[in-house]
Amino acid sequence: KLAAEFPSEDIFLMTASPVIKAVTNFKQVSKTLEEFDVEEQPSSLLEKRYPNIRVIQSGVKQLKSDEHKIYTEDGKEYIYEKLCLCAGAKPKLIVEGNPYVLGIRDTDSAQAFQKNLAQAERIVVVGNGGIALELVYEIQGCEVIWAIKDKAIGNTFFDAGAAEFLLPKLTAESPETPIECKRTKYTLEGSEEKGRATGASDKLGSALGPDWHEGLHLKGTKEFSHKVHIEILCEVKKIHSQQEFIQLQQTSLTFPKGEKNVEADEVLWPVYVELTNGKIYGCNFIVSATGVVPNVEPFLDGNNFAVGEDGGLKVDKHMHTSLPDVFAAGDICTAAWEPSPVWHQMRLWTQARQMGWYAAKCMAADALGESIDMDFSFELFAHITKFFNYKVVVLGKFNAQGLGSDHELMLRCTKGHEYIKVVMQNGRMMGAVLIGETDLEETFENLILNQMDLSAYGEDLLNPDIDIEDYFD
Repeated sequence: KLAAEFPSEDIFLMTASPVIKAVTNFKQVSKTLEEFDVEEQPSSLLEKRYPNIRVIQSGVKQLKSDEHKIYTEDGKEYIYEKLCLCAGAKPKLIVEGNPYVLGIRDTDSAQAFQKNLAQAERIVVVGNGGIALELVYEIQGCEVIWAIKDKAIGNTFFDAGAAEFLLPKLTAESPETPIECKRTKYTLEGSEEKGRATGASDKLGSALGPDWHEGLHLKGTKEFSHKVHIEILCEVKKIHSQQEFIQLQQTSLTFPKGEKNVEADEVLWPVYVELTNGKIYGCNFIVSATGVVPNVEPFLDGNNFAVGEDGGLKVDKHMHTSLPDVFAAGDICTAAWEPSPVWHQMRLWTQARQMGWYAAKCMAADALGESIDMDFSFELFAHITKFFNYKVVVLGKFNAQGLGSDHELMLRCTKGHEYIKVVMQNGRMMGAVLIGETDLEETFENLILNQMDLSAYGEDLLNPDIDIEDYFD
């Protein structure tokens, strides 16, 4: 976007990785909903398309904002007029530096995971966001103990009702053959061998796109399809090595077969997880899918950034940080403006793309001394994805975020087909979750955006015999 706005200026893209992420197959589904794939491409493609872009492949060592300078790992320095920090976030690992704990947030760690899974008989997955959800669904032939701190699965996106709707899919055999993966991976020759299999979190990869697990062969050693046991309302208390576990003289549990079945495990496992509910399970390795933290490390030292509670760099409604000429976008930043009543920040691909595009417009306006209006994409939170092979659309305050107890929920659910939930406040629609091919996303998007009073419709709003789209077209 910057290259297009300033065709005669030099634009430097500094990246620690040899590939860049490109948005492909972009489709505007409705006013605020967009669908796209994320592809890794060699940086030369970008330089070919925009001759004024230079890609500098090196990590950033230090930012000296008072001198408008960036120092890179390879010992060079660069002067900037305007700077946008888009360094994303890194996985929030339950424990650092343990070879049996893998964090997944980028394509390299997904590959490391795949290598380890090929030999695995049982793994423990910790976390309850989108990646954990997808992972547990895609893994076959391996026992999965899934530890979540909430009552229901997928808490970032859903409520207990939606979780209940999706659960049967976890136990079903998966007949669908995975579609071919459209994403290709480029790496520098020789970089594959350098001990990638550890899935080390200190190597900064690029965040996974929405279809990251397609084309990965996620199959363990056992001959069954899904075997998932969920431990709810618990977190990891401690991770024990095999040696430590033997010294503990405690019992670990086998994979639970029924509700009451709690048997001691005779097998010795490479690593053991002790949960806060007192249970101990042995496994081959642990996947930490517990979210991300903004990757602000190299930039804080010597710079007086205002930092949000979630650790991100605070930005105002023009994506400007607290320092002159420094902007930020995507997972690294924290939206510190007064948001629209139906928008909130969530560290997702869709928002990263919108913020980056809008930040470029803001930098251009700033450079030219013009004023600029807030981008429309920040009017309504809207995200479209796939879970368990269902289309999933979340709109507005879909989990009644910040609405207190003053709201009501309306539900419509057809088992195995669709799940629709709307969040209402004072007769107005504030949010919605749509699972399955409901074809209601545009209607609901309009109803949330125009805040029309729907009290008159009452329960009929979700009556399947009434064609609601015709009402509100």
